Amino acid sequence: MARNKEALLLLIDVGPSMHNVLPEVEKICSMLVQKKLIFGKYDEVGVVLFGTEDTDNVLTDEIGGYEHVIVLNHLKVVDGDLIKVLEELPRGTVDGDFLDAIVVGMDMLIKKFGQTIKGKKRLCLITNAIHPIKDPYEGTKQDQVHTIAAQMAAHGMKMECIVYRGEQEMDGNKSAIEENDLLLDTISKMTSSRKVHVGNSTSLLGALRTRNISPVTIYRGDLELSSEVKVMVWVYKKTSEEKFPTLKKYSDKAPETDKLASHEVKVEYEYKKVDDPTKVVPPEQRIKGYRYGPQVVPISSAEWEAVKFKPEKGVKLLGFTDASNIMRHYYMKDVNIVIAEPGNTKAALAVSALARAMKEMNKVAIVRCVWRQGQTQVVIGVLTPNISDRDHVPDSFYLNVLPFVEDVREFQFPSFSNLPSSMLPNNEQQEAADNLVKMLELAPTGKAECLQPEFTPNPVLERFYRYLELKSRHPDAAVPPLDETLKKITEPDSDLLSHSKSVIDEFRRLFELKENPKLKKSARRLLRDKPSGSNDEREDPGNIDDAEAINSIEPASAFKVEKIGVYNPVQDFESMMLRRDGTEWVNKAITDMKSIIWELIEDSFEGDNFQKVLECLIALRKGCILEQEPKQFNDFLLKLCKFCTEKDLASFTEFLASKNFMLISKTEAEESEITEDEAKSFLVKAEQK
Repeated sequence: MARNKEALLLLIDVGPSMHNVLPEVEKICSMLVQKKLIFGKYDEVGVVLFGTEDTDNVLTDEIGGYEHVIVLNHLKVVDGDLIKVLEELPRGTVDGDFLDAIVVGMDMLIKKFGQTIKGKKRLCLITNAIHPIKDPYEGTKQDQVHTIAAQMAAHGMKMECIVYRGEQEMDGNKSAIEENDLLLDTISKMTSSRKVHVGNSTSLLGALRTRNISPVTIYRGDLELSSEVKVMVWVYKKTSEEKFPTLKKYSDKAPETDKLASHEVKVEYEYKKVDDPTKVVPPEQRIKGYRYGPQVVPISSAEWEAVKFKPEKGVKLLGFTDASNIMRHYYMKDVNIVIAEPGNTKAALAVSALARAMKEMNKVAIVRCVWRQGQTQVVIGVLTPNISDRDHVPDSFYLNVLPFVEDVREFQFPSFSNLPSSMLPNNEQQEAADNLVKMLELAPTGKAECLQPEFTPNPVLERFYRYLELKSRHPDAAVPPLDETLKKITEPDSDLLSHSKSVIDEFRRLFELKENPKLKKSARRLLRDKPSGSNDEREDPGNIDDAEAINSIEPASAFKVEKIGVYNPVQDFESMMLRRDGTEWVNKAITDMKSIIWELIEDSFEGDNFQKVLECLIALRKGCILEQEPKQFNDFLLKLCKFCTEKDLASFTEFLASKNFMLISKTEAEESEITEDEAKSFLVKAEQK
């Protein structure tokens, strides 16, 4: 058997009480084999059924008993035929005895592997465990369970037990259910096995571990508390993102007679001279170049190695801080776990003492981590104590990576309290919104959580693997429709929506829902294509609706604008207003836009810049409404109109009056001191004067 490969026996209850869930069991078991064909093609898998009418196993022939247990598939390397077997499981006619199935499975593993591959022999029991099991010939059921657990531990076997029970089954034979749960709990505790209870097809789909990933340390070394205090620790990955398998290119150009052909596609690159494309440059004559403006600066590998930062391997304590200072959203990447070096009693005591002291004082530790010697990447992490509630499991730490300053994105948004009263919900609307949110809660009070993370598979990956297996059998197969079980994960729960129809109707009654048309053009292009004087634009460009003022500014530009130019002032202004890497950009954008407007007015000849000034004023007005700065805009506009009147530029004020341009009123921004009537009439008064 290949190194690091496992032997797995599926023990499946096919009795009458399991018939309604067997289609889902067939799916998850088939999926397990499909993934093993990709990730563990040397693994061996066998199938044992219990609750059948017939009996077919070696123990019955040798010593008798163990009835209604059949070996459907002996242990062998996974192949496509096993998938077909699991897709059509026979239905049993009697109530199954899971202890008999466990003994038969253990016997198969012991006879084939003996004391070898310890830790790589696994049993997977799938049952509802609602029927009483028969009494043993000698002793009690507890004695039998203790014997089974001792044999499993001696031969290095592991077992995971998936108990599927619906709500109706929980009301059945309660005494038998309690006894069976006690027996399974005993096996789980004595062998450190995994036992889970599931109540629906979605949880069942995620309960079976289809991939057995062996933990690998990313660091073994000292946790340096000071120059004199060091503790030997190991660091493992606690969680990791499940990604798509690596997809390689294969070619069908190899002859069918060549049995040793790998069919892999290899890509080779040739580098040729620009002045002589016929000559190929050999590797020893190549050097990497990096662009610096229009030039290409060559940097050799020796020079690159010389300037590389090469820190020393280690995990060093920088200090302690209150746990409240480290927010959950600071965590980056995956979670690691830090344990004391196995077998090192002093290290275990030191880690436990430190973890318990930190827990008692509500502290976390900030550490500097370099996982490998010569590694260029240094990470700053936080150690959170993980106090164990089991005697045989030592205390440890969780380690999360923290961001550096350049990784932090400070997004600043105006407070809802600054919005005008017309945009704030009343008490009745607020209550309806609260009820709608409570209705959509996945973990309501007094009920089991829906879509529990540990039992909910990734629907994208599940569908990918199913389609991959289908394509392996039928290359021309189209993408099948979404499975009903996966629909429960990806689509709204119809039962929940029907039960909560009154809450949804109340929310829709109190809130007027309008379609928000998406702007396909930028605000600058809209102003260019539809100038303020055109008939397509509304008659009152200055009377901007609050919602439109907020929605009119586009997402941030890919380039960070640091100064507003004369050529594209509106676009530069909007980009600068959306910058959230500092608090100074909003005020700078407003100040720069004012300067641009002054410059355009002063350079205007016979009104050639009036249209562009109007576009800038509209953008400035919208930005000041959004950022709740109405006073800045109003003072500036009044000063601008006064300047135009004094400098014989009354034509510009007449131009603004013809466009119905006005100040920001109190109805648009609560901080404004201008009433709506004053805002509408200020240009009329100026024109009369």
